[in-house]
Amino acid sequence: MNISAPFIQRPIATALLMVGLLVGGLVSYRLLPVAALPNVNYPTLSVTAQLPGADPKTMASSVATPLELQFGEIPGLTQMTSASALGYTQITLQFDLSRGIDGCVSDTLSAIMQRARICRRACLIRPRYERSTRLTRRSWSSA
Repeated sequence: MNISAPFIQRPIATALLMVGLLVGGLVSYRLLPVAALPNVNYPTLSVTAQLPGADPKTMASSVATPLELQFGEIPGLTQMTSASALGYTQITLQFDLSRGIDGCVSDTLSAIMQRARICRRACLIRPRYERSTRLTRRSWSSA
């Protein structure tokens, strides 16, 4: 005898068994305690710099690139993105979870000040930073 013989001889019982397994699976799936995304608050800073009248290419080469090089030396930096527009550059810094937001702010502020000493004429307006996590969003000026 093969294993499928009872299921072939009793097709209604087989269909009811399959429906029961399907309903049980759907109910069990809804009860799984799995979150789609974990609730993680990465320390994130957004630095903006302005140079009125400068085109995006100039902003990227004269303002964003030197700041990015300076920010690249900050320990615990995991991700850095930047965007330049007419007279405006925004650099977003994301740090490791082990870093506190206050330490990230002080390191970023010291990097901004260090870069400002090196190239004073690159930015007519001092760069600003904004710190944020998923739960809180505060704006601070470095002036």
